[in-house]
Amino acid sequence: MEQAFVILRHREIPDIQQLGTYIKDGGYEAWKRAVKEMTADQVIDVVKASGLRGRGGAGFPAGVKWSFVPKNVFPKYVVVNGDESEPGTFKDREIIEQNPHQLVEGVALCAYAIQAEIAYIYLRGEFKAPARILQAAIDEAYQAGLLGKNIQGSNYSLNIYLHLGAGAYICGEETALLESLEGKLGQPRLRPPFPANVGLYAKPTVINNVETLANVPPIVRKGAEWYRSFGTEKSPGTKIFCLSGMVKRPGNYEVPLGKIKIRDLIFGEEFGQGLLAEGRTVKGVLPAGASAPVLPESALDTLLDYESVAAAGSMLGSASFIIMDNTVDMVWAATKMVHFFKHESCGKCTPCREGTYWMLNLLEKIDHGHGEQRDVIMLGNVAQQMLGGKCFCLLGDFSTSPVISTLKHFRNEYDAKVQLTPDGGVGTHGAHG
Repeated sequence: MEQAFVILRHREIPDIQQLGTYIKDGGYEAWKRAVKEMTADQVIDVVKASGLRGRGGAGFPAGVKWSFVPKNVFPKYVVVNGDESEPGTFKDREIIEQNPHQLVEGVALCAYAIQAEIAYIYLRGEFKAPARILQAAIDEAYQAGLLGKNIQGSNYSLNIYLHLGAGAYICGEETALLESLEGKLGQPRLRPPFPANVGLYAKPTVINNVETLANVPPIVRKGAEWYRSFGTEKSPGTKIFCLSGMVKRPGNYEVPLGKIKIRDLIFGEEFGQGLLAEGRTVKGVLPAGASAPVLPESALDTLLDYESVAAAGSMLGSASFIIMDNTVDMVWAATKMVHFFKHESCGKCTPCREGTYWMLNLLEKIDHGHGEQRDVIMLGNVAQQMLGGKCFCLLGDFSTSPVISTLKHFRNEYDAKVQLTPDGGVGTHGAHG
C-alpha cells in the first residue's frame, strides 16, 4: 500500500510552501471559487458530503460541526487548534512548516462557510519557528489579495491571527484553548453551552484541528466524491499516522483510512520497516499517544480506521502510534504516562486532580517494589471511579487509559512486582531499575 499525499503534498511537490508554487499546483482555486461563486451553505454541504471527520482526536464530522453554528448571530469566529501536545503527535507541525498555504486556505474556507470574519490559529508555545513560517504564509496571502477586506472583489472580508500558547497540554482541550485565547487561565469550561453557540468571547465559534482544515481545500476543489475515493464509507479520506517508539523508521505517513493494518505501519517497507532491535517482538502499541488504551501484540492485524481501532479496544484519536517492544516494563510505562497526566492536570475538578495523584502514588509504589496486592486492586478501583463523565474534561478519562489497559493486558507484570505472603499479607518483589 502506497502513501497518498492529500495533505503532505510537499513530499511530491518541492517548494509548495511558497505561494507561487502552491498557486501553480491549484492552490487557492477553491478559495477563489468559494467567495465568487458559492454560498456559505454550499461550502458546508460539500464538506458534509465528503464525510471529513475531525483529525484532532474526536473524529466528529467537520461539516456537521459547522452546520451547528447559528446563522443570525454575529460576530462569529474560527479557532484552529494547533496546540499539538499529545505525546507522539507531530503531524500538525509538518503541515505548518511544509505546506502552510493549504492550512491558510482551509481556515479561510471554514470561516467563509460559517460567515466569520476573524480566525485565530492557536499554536503551542514551543512552535516559535513553525509560527514564523505560518505567519509568512499569511502575510503572502494578504499581499496577494487572498485575505483582508473585500477578498477577490467580493463582499466578504477575513483576517487571520496567530496566537502562541504557553506549553500547557490542557489547552489542547477546546474550551481550555478558548479560555487561554481570551487571556484567562487555561482551564476547561462546563458544557453545555457548546462553542458552536457560546464560544470565543461568548460568540458562535468553530474549533478545528490543523489537519482537519488542511483537508478542506482539495475537498472543495475536487469534490466530495473524489475525497470519498480514499478510505472507507465511515472513515473517508486519508489520515496522517505519526509513528515513533522502537521502530527503525519513525515519521509521518499519510495513508487512506482502513487500507492498512497496524502490522503494516510497523513492519511495512514504506513505513516503519520493523523494530529497532533485531530479535524483539511488539509488546504494546499506543494508537493515540498516552491518551488511548494500550493494544497488545494480538491486535496488530487491526485495520487503521476509527471503527476498527475502537472495536479492538482503543481509539485512533490523532493517530500518534508509539511502539513498545518486549523489553518494555509495562508498569513502568504506565507510571510514566500517568505522571504526565498528573503534571498536566489543571486541577479544576476533584476526580482528576485527586485521581491522577493517587494513581501515580500507587504506580510508583508498585513499580519500585514496595507495593502490595491490595495496591494493585486499589489502582484499578481509582481508575474506574474516574470514568463515566465524572471529570470536567476528557483529560481525567484519558489519564486512566494507561492503567486500565495495562491491568487488562499485562496484569502478570503488576503481580510480579508484588508477592503474596502465607498470611494474606504482601511482601515486596524486586524493584525497577
